[in-house]
Amino acid sequence: MLDIAFIRHNAAAVAAAARAKGLPLDVDRILALDAALRRDKAGLEALKAERNRLAAGFVAADEAARAAGAERSRTLTGEIAALEAGVDDTGRALRGLLLTVPNLPWEGAPVGPDESANEVIRVVGQPPVFDFPALDHVALAERRGWLDLPRIAKVAGARSYALKGRLALLEQALLLDTSKRLARQGFQPICVPALAREEAFVNTGHFPFAPEDTFELARDGLHLAGTAEIALNSLHAGEIIDERDLPILYAGFSPCFRREAGSGGRDVRGLLRVHQFYKVEQYVICRNDAEESAHWHQRLLANAEAILQDLGLPYRIIECATGDMGPGKVRMNDIETWVPSLARYRETHSCSTLHEWQARRANIRWRDRQGRVRFCHTLNNTAIATPRILVPLIENHQTPEGRVRLPAFLRSYLGGEAFL
Repeated sequence: MLDIAFIRHNAAAVAAAARAKGLPLDVDRILALDAALRRDKAGLEALKAERNRLAAGFVAADEAARAAGAERSRTLTGEIAALEAGVDDTGRALRGLLLTVPNLPWEGAPVGPDESANEVIRVVGQPPVFDFPALDHVALAERRGWLDLPRIAKVAGARSYALKGRLALLEQALLLDTSKRLARQGFQPICVPALAREEAFVNTGHFPFAPEDTFELARDGLHLAGTAEIALNSLHAGEIIDERDLPILYAGFSPCFRREAGSGGRDVRGLLRVHQFYKVEQYVICRNDAEESAHWHQRLLANAEAILQDLGLPYRIIECATGDMGPGKVRMNDIETWVPSLARYRETHSCSTLHEWQARRANIRWRDRQGRVRFCHTLNNTAIATPRILVPLIENHQTPEGRVRLPAFLRSYLGGEAFL
């Protein structure tokens, strides 16, 4: 959400941002509702002031003046009630539209309608060249008895999975090790539920933009979240945080659920695009300072890169285009990791800066040492998501014998052995 005063004075820039992000937005309607709301609020204050003046002079007035005053007071009460109802209706309509206003992208974002306009800004590592017939992750895992897709499909339907044996242990080791390394860097590990109320999805901006991608539990008034960010963002909703307590750094672990609506037939084989997965999410609340946000953006990105480097995986950093970054993002970088069976890079991480956009929706503020209260900035980044990361991990580290080499830092979790 953007400040209505900012929209009022930067209407052209807001309209341009909506066009760049491919979102329909009636800025004129927003400004008209804003003007009507301010006019009606001013009228309401005037009517209340008149009623107060009548009440103050009632005792000293003569009988005729009191009668006239009482009649006028009754009229004013009716007019005030009608105007209050109008103000409420206009306010709700305006807030509904404000929730659809996108953030302004930073000046370095490529302008384009979708991921086709994304730019590669850095490539790290070289894809492996195999001198044997390489297998994809499904064939490798099924050969070792680590994956059971047909049986679990009978239980949970398509795009479900069941990891077994050492691959199940590897998934847990990755999640635990990521949480431990973030804790060493000052991020507080926190486990949050996947269940959340609709308001939490509004606070992050997932609603009203993409409700179709969530699983709804209508009887309970809850949805299943696709990221710990949804719970973490609303954890401090309505709070005023002292400057001494900033930044707040979380390493949020949660099960995650996504319908993958609109994904069509893409990546239906194996573990790349499943309905349920696990993730450790980096989440930051900091002061509303652009330089500080930029610092944390790079820090979050570096943390994710360090994990991929320790895993020995080739990857590239993407500068996301305006039409691919999502409504609330100021800046978004994806990390795409090399998947040999697809002979291309696939997204495994995403890093986002949102400035005040989420904090305004959730009403998260901070108080500086001079007592001034302002909205915070928020950022988030995938530290690791499983089972997706297992796809490049298994495929890039396979051997001619169909075994999988373990990155050195994970071996202690799996009996010290060099192979999975």
